[in-house]
Amino acid sequence: MAQEEAGSLPEVLARVGAAHGIPDLAQKLHFYDQWAPDYDQDVATLQYRAPRLAVDCLTQAFPGPPHSALILDVACGTGLVAAELQAQGFFQLHGVDGSPEMLKQARARGLYQCLRLCTLGQEPLPSPEGTFDAVLIVGALSDGQVPCSVIPELLRVTKPGGLVCLTTRTNSSNLQYKEALEATLDRLEQAGAWERLVALPVDRWELATSELEVVPGTSAKDGFISGIVYLYRKQKVTQAEEVRSSPQPPAVP
Repeated sequence: MAQEEAGSLPEVLARVGAAHGIPDLAQKLHFYDQWAPDYDQDVATLQYRAPRLAVDCLTQAFPGPPHSALILDVACGTGLVAAELQAQGFFQLHGVDGSPEMLKQARARGLYQCLRLCTLGQEPLPSPEGTFDAVLIVGALSDGQVPCSVIPELLRVTKPGGLVCLTTRTNSSNLQYKEALEATLDRLEQAGAWERLVALPVDRWELATSELEVVPGTSAKDGFISGIVYLYRKQKVTQAEEVRSSPQPPAVP
């Protein structure tokens, strides 16, 4: 399909449904490579709202001036989140994704200072510990995509006191994944690694690819699936921890 030709809604629904049904990671990344030129117009057809919802959530909680913040967009795709971040005054943007063709589309936007190829769940994020003021992963945490095991990596590269924003779908086919994700998030909170600031359920996340996924109370013809936005603050380093981690002067004999 040519870039300028918008796909019909049935075509888009079939394409997204196919993406959700690919279990093999290599095949899924190949699918996203092929999808990259048409991805933006397809998700616009789906009325996909997650990038704006996530960035709005982050912006409302962000403690300082956005222009000086270093942000990591994980599973950045074509850069939809970056466009929303720039609109809110965030300009220092880094991105990672597992699809070279998605990164090509993201690079063409000219919004990122750095873009890196990274297969999430198979390799660590290519950044040192405590690098970013905020980390986002939008749209990729779902069944058959990015595993819950990446969550500690998001936390690792976030600065102490920094923010982590995550989203997932809450439609019926993703509920098992959501339960596993929330168990991971809760374990980290119970361990004192971060604290939850927001858990925002959203009914109108994107158009459903199947009548079975429609949110109750909406019509099958124009039905939406639901989703949720989470926002966490990484635990700040205590003064005692700073003293323990800082180089100590040699003892005086």
